[in-house]
Amino acid sequence: MTSYGSYRTVRLAPQRGSIARVLAKDSPLRRMDWIMILSALALSLGSSLLVWSATRGRDNLTHGDPQYFLYRHLTNTLVGVVLCAVTVGIGTRRLRTAVPFVYLGVLLLLATTLTPLGSTINGQHSWIQFGGGFSLQPAEFAKLSIVMGMAVVLSARVDAGEREFPSSRSVIQALVIAAVPMGVIMLMPDLGSVMVMGIVIMGVLLASGAARRWVFGLIGAGTVGALVIWKLGVLSKYQIDRFAAFANPSLDPAGVGYNTAQARIAIGSGGLTGMGLFHGFQTTGQFVPEQQTDFVFSVAGEELGFVGGLGLIALLGVILWRACKIARQATDLYGTVLAAGVITWLAFQAFENIGMNLGIMPVAGIPLPFVSYGGSSMFAVWVAIGLLQSVRSQRPIGI
Repeated sequence: MTSYGSYRTVRLAPQRGSIARVLAKDSPLRRMDWIMILSALALSLGSSLLVWSATRGRDNLTHGDPQYFLYRHLTNTLVGVVLCAVTVGIGTRRLRTAVPFVYLGVLLLLATTLTPLGSTINGQHSWIQFGGGFSLQPAEFAKLSIVMGMAVVLSARVDAGEREFPSSRSVIQALVIAAVPMGVIMLMPDLGSVMVMGIVIMGVLLASGAARRWVFGLIGAGTVGALVIWKLGVLSKYQIDRFAAFANPSLDPAGVGYNTAQARIAIGSGGLTGMGLFHGFQTTGQFVPEQQTDFVFSVAGEELGFVGGLGLIALLGVILWRACKIARQATDLYGTVLAAGVITWLAFQAFENIGMNLGIMPVAGIPLPFVSYGGSSMFAVWVAIGLLQSVRSQRPIGI
């Protein structure tokens, strides 16, 4: 009896110790920002119903399976959460040393899209098809590589105690790191992703403490560059038509202005509380093109109304609020810049996507983070959440 009691004591002690370690203040699980994680999870899982509503009647897309996009969206979310956990497990320090390999890997994927292995969807030669219905859009991962690469370069000498702010040389190196993938993406051409990256660059420079002349210089250079691109005819006709439709909403409502016109009708018809999930006239009638991707917000506006759309925006706001807190509490410049880059990326992309649904921003073909259907986008934003959690885990206990 005594030996059995001793056996039970020895057997149960490690279990109590394991639970204690999980609940300890320095436990990795306790260090996670669960408000952010749960908000992102609510968006990703909740949006699966919006994607399902937008696609269940489109037999030409679902191959006769109404749940096709529902299951794939949930699978993408699961893979994204796993990638987030892996990112946290690797840790900020090891990720920092791996940035050059990540950057080169993304460049290789971007270059692959310009070869015969790449494919064109909606006028953009920016996809790699792997067969079996699986495809990859490297531009989504390029946003990550730019944020990570610029953060490493701008913070290296500051975190080493050599300087108080990044030098001009560091800024130039960081801009080169961003310019290379942006140049490849312009060849696709994917103007929407380039717009996001341009905003991210300015956000990163501001957060790093670099001289303000660099930001003002970039704004000036961007303006001149846009004019040159317009005059030289680098943009495709459909991209020019999108900007023309934004400037004049009544221009060709059955053509280039059709998407935004139908999206606005859908959102406006939702009223305060919406028509009910799966009961939107515009959605069930399949009047809004690309409604599961670029125009998924119109589903929320029509079927869940102002309340549902506001709830979606509120969840995005919570993620950004928690990310700002992580940036403020980061223990080094690398963490601050990394978090600021993610914040700028998610905030501008959400604003642009919702804005083009409402007609206050030009159609740029970029997804709504955590909501739009698409594996590449979902994977990238969840890795970004993992990066933020890694930065947070470096803070002193009790903060």
